[in-house]
Amino acid sequence: MSAALAIFLIALAVTAVSIPWIRRLALKTGFVDAPAQRKVHSTPIPLMGGVAIFAGASMALAFFAGQAPRSVAGVFIVLTLVAFIGLVDDRYHLPARIKLTGELLAVAVLIAFNIYVRLPLPLIVNYAITVLWLIGITNAINFLDNMDGLSAGISAVAASFILLLGLQNSQFLVAGLAAAMVGACLGFLRYNFPPAQIFMGDAGSLFLGFTLAILGLQLRFPQNTDIVTWMVPVFILAVPIFDTTLAVFSRLRRGLSPNTAGKDHISHRLVRLGFSQREATLILYLFTGMTGMIALFITEATLLEAYTIAVISSLIALYAVWWLEKKWDA
Repeated sequence: MSAALAIFLIALAVTAVSIPWIRRLALKTGFVDAPAQRKVHSTPIPLMGGVAIFAGASMALAFFAGQAPRSVAGVFIVLTLVAFIGLVDDRYHLPARIKLTGELLAVAVLIAFNIYVRLPLPLIVNYAITVLWLIGITNAINFLDNMDGLSAGISAVAASFILLLGLQNSQFLVAGLAAAMVGACLGFLRYNFPPAQIFMGDAGSLFLGFTLAILGLQLRFPQNTDIVTWMVPVFILAVPIFDTTLAVFSRLRRGLSPNTAGKDHISHRLVRLGFSQREATLILYLFTGMTGMIALFITEATLLEAYTIAVISSLIALYAVWWLEKKWDA
């Protein structure tokens, strides 16, 4: 517990202290996000917040690196690779296939370090689920970075639940990485909560997404069966999963590419329903907290209880997609 607290405080301090310097550097070098029709800001915003998030989390974990097993080196390599891909994309706007290739390379490295899904299924199926989970969650958090304070705040809430579960189950490496995530996200939110003074860019969102996906893979619940507990990370990250599903479905229905930028995310729809940007962001924090509480219950649930909740939640999500699409066309 004391180590997790120390990691949290170091990540918080390094991220918060470094952002003013990084912000000035971004403005000086022209590393900014310019206003556009599909964007909510009206002035250029510095676009290197992800560097501060990565630096804060990495420096916090470096103090405890000597106690870590070999697999942690693999995690650090892939997270560095993913953050670098995001930073290059922020600057040069890489084609989607290049970004995807880099993400797949990161997944391959992770599997080489024996970090992958371990459900009671054939190995090739576990590998396929690993690829789908890591790529899906990484890009879900990237998609979610569409409003001030949204991606960082939801990542902080989700990582807080993972931190709690890691400590409860004596998974101190999981808890340490989650604590670093919470600290870095909160340090960044000081400058990103509406109205934002800096954006995290893809360097930040891809790093956060890949880290959360890895943490979800690494959670273990020896007191319950894998047939039940696989749902835990899904519920913790239900909001970004729902947002991506909604946006992709909506775009395909309208004959658009899923990679098309647009104001059709859940946050934008809440604003269209009459909420302010800040209210929309806080509402989605609240929903993340609610699904996180469901995840905590799932860790102790019976098979019948877990799947009953899963079916009900899926039906509610499907209805929400239908209702929001109906409002979109209205």
